[in-house]
Amino acid sequence: MTDARGVCAGSATGLASGVSYVRGWADAKTGADALAEQLRALDVGHLFAGLKADVNVNGDGIVHLGQIRPATAQLLATLIVQGLTMEVLSRETTDARPHPTP
Repeated sequence: MTDARGVCAGSATGLASGVSYVRGWADAKTGADALAEQLRALDVGHLFAGLKADVNVNGDGIVHLGQIRPATAQLLATLIVQGLTMEVLSRETTDARPHPTP
């Protein structure tokens, strides 16, 4: 999916034979749809109007967030941190529960 510098390969504008573009796009569509669903659940989907699935020249699926405002990028970062925090706290709570002895 990335070139030697670790940069995402360009979008597929011309198709090459032997490259599985459909599978890559389908993977991207699944990811984009899952993200869109979560953003809508948080009532911020409208901030990501450019969210879409695509495929690069190598047939790798990619998800475009589209152009977003800096405040929207900060909001996304905050949502990710909050989600990770909730996951860690949930895991710690589960681990802290006493386990019944047989």
